[in-house]
Amino acid sequence: MASRRTTDSSSSPFIPSARSLAWTLVAGTVLLTGAVHDEQPPQPSAGQAPLPGASVHRTAAPAGPAVSPLPPAEPLWLRIPAINVNAPVTKLHLDSSGALEPPPADDPNRAGWYSEGTAPGSAGTAVTAGHVDLPTGNAGVFYELGALTKGNTIEIDRADRRTAVFTVDALEVYDKERFPSKKVYGISERAELRVITCGGGYAKHTGYQGNLVVYATLTAVR
Repeated sequence: MASRRTTDSSSSPFIPSARSLAWTLVAGTVLLTGAVHDEQPPQPSAGQAPLPGASVHRTAAPAGPAVSPLPPAEPLWLRIPAINVNAPVTKLHLDSSGALEPPPADDPNRAGWYSEGTAPGSAGTAVTAGHVDLPTGNAGVFYELGALTKGNTIEIDRADRRTAVFTVDALEVYDKERFPSKKVYGISERAELRVITCGGGYAKHTGYQGNLVVYATLTAVR
């Protein structure tokens, strides 16, 4: 394990309060990171970015054939085999200020789902988020997220006993000052998934300078 240094620092197809959600995830980087590794988390290569000229709601050609969306059901477990993620999913809510609350910091192996938005597997854009690292010095559930490549799969077990399988279409890191909210959270007729954590450059007093976003599309149901 790398040494670390600490820092001082449903079913609607469109996510309500998207502006607040984006601001929390992008500007409130302390919500998703509390420690930084001497070896920085993996970052995606330029080849993993959305296709040049992709529209706001068509960020990339799906890496696999899309399937019909599912009815809403609560996500219970998230797996990403390529990076050995196997994590329970907890509901995330907006706090009194309209900001998205982070997953619990006392459990690094836990992903969060924005429960006022789309359920993973249903039509629209479902949002999941998790820590990249923590004040304890532990790696977060999404520390290796940047190592994913197009075509990798993300599996989400749902309360209806179905597993929604998403195929990664693209990965990109966005500066917090230029975060493309409409592109990340916008309307989709397909069942899409976003997996978000901190990424980009790091500054001691402000934390990570951006967010890593994984775009994925539902391609199978088990």
